[in-house]
Amino acid sequence: MSAQENADGSTLAAGAVVRSRQNPRPKTLAEVAQLAAAGDSFDRCLANFLDEFYGAPAATALSPTPELLAPQLGELGRVQDAYLAATAEHLACAHGFPIPAWVGTEDRKLRRPWFASQMASLRAVLILESPAAFRSRNLFISENALTRA
Repeated sequence: MSAQENADGSTLAAGAVVRSRQNPRPKTLAEVAQLAAAGDSFDRCLANFLDEFYGAPAATALSPTPELLAPQLGELGRVQDAYLAATAEHLACAHGFPIPAWVGTEDRKLRRPWFASQMASLRAVLILESPAAFRSRNLFISENALTRA
C-alpha cells in the first residue's frame, strides 16, 4: 500500500498515521500540554513523549513548566495538569533527576480522587499499584501506565 500525505503533513501508511518531520514527537511535557491545548489527543501526545523520553532520558524534558490545561478544558484539564506533574515527578525520581519545582503547585493536585478505570472492582488494585507521585495528587493508575513497548 502506498503512503498518502494528509493536509497536516502526516502520512497515512498501512492504516497508521506517521508524524512528519514538521510535526515531531513532543520532547518535553510542556510540549505535550501545548499540543493538547491546541486540540491534539493528550493520551497520544503523552505516549509519544514517553517514547522519546525513554529513548534518551533527560532532565530538560521535564523542567519546562507546562501551561495549565484546566482553564481551557475544565475538569479534564485539571486531571491532565495533575497527570503531567505526576509524570514529571515519577520520571525524575526513576532516573535520578531533580524534581522540577512546578510539579509541587496546588493547581497540579486534584481535590477528589480520579481513577484510570470506572470499574469499582479495579479501584482497590489502582490504589495499591499507583506510583507515589500519582497517589499524592489523587490520581490512581496502574503500575505500568507509563510503560511503553
